[in-house]
Amino acid sequence: MANDRPTLYTSMTNNLIRRVYEHKKELVEGFTKKYHLHKLVYYEVFDSPKEAIIREKQIKDLDRNEKINLIKKFNINFEDLYNKII
Repeated sequence: MANDRPTLYTSMTNNLIRRVYEHKKELVEGFTKKYHLHKLVYYEVFDSPKEAIIREKQIKDLDRNEKINLIKKFNINFEDLYNKII
């Protein structure tokens, strides 16, 4: 998730559509609500929660520039991808 700055947030979920909706509507207290992170700019899909957790930790260990470069390879203009997954 991101805003226009972009401030970035990485997490995993078992229901991407529901989770992004919650962030967009600021239904979840915390970082994403505080910084108005409403744009889904990157996601990956995995077959198991264990794989997703491992990848989440890898992404969280990247520095800011590495995260931005990862996103740009997937979504060059940092567009909100939510409407593409619903």
